Amino acid sequence: RLLVRQPCLALLRFTRDQIAVEITEGVLLNDSPTVRSRLAMLKLVGVQFTIDDFGIGYSSMSYLKKFKVDFLKIDQSFVKDMMHSADSTVFAETIIVMAHKLGLEVIAEGVETVEQRDWLRAKECDYAQGFLFSEAATAERFTEMLEAGRRRKSPIC
Repeated sequence: RLLVRQPCLALLRFTRDQIAVEITEGVLLNDSPTVRSRLAMLKLVGVQFTIDDFGIGYSSMSYLKKFKVDFLKIDQSFVKDMMHSADSTVFAETIIVMAHKLGLEVIAEGVETVEQRDWLRAKECDYAQGFLFSEAATAERFTEMLEAGRRRKSPIC
């Protein structure tokens, strides 16, 4: 459910391209005027959109155009199986190629092994997330990791 109010956005004091909202297919399927106007408002202030779990439900090419998304997130089920399943490998690679041809970036979720990371890197996947990089972290732990990375002045990965 999308609950966004204009005054809340002003309090965030963010700059363009610093916030991405993950949109589930449920939000896309609920193509109501209210949802469209709230998404349009977010887009106007620079919020980026990610379609979560792309490829496992009712994903439609028209959603990519209608909602002006910025990222597709490859579902972890494809990432998990792509080293052992030809179908998952084809799906993951197809999502990456299609997204890039549409000017979108790709996030692979559920990356747990160096082998998966290396395959995704070779296919030019833009971003990856998963336990290979970090277990789930509290807000406090995440802040500590950011500070440590800032002191190191090098990428975490």
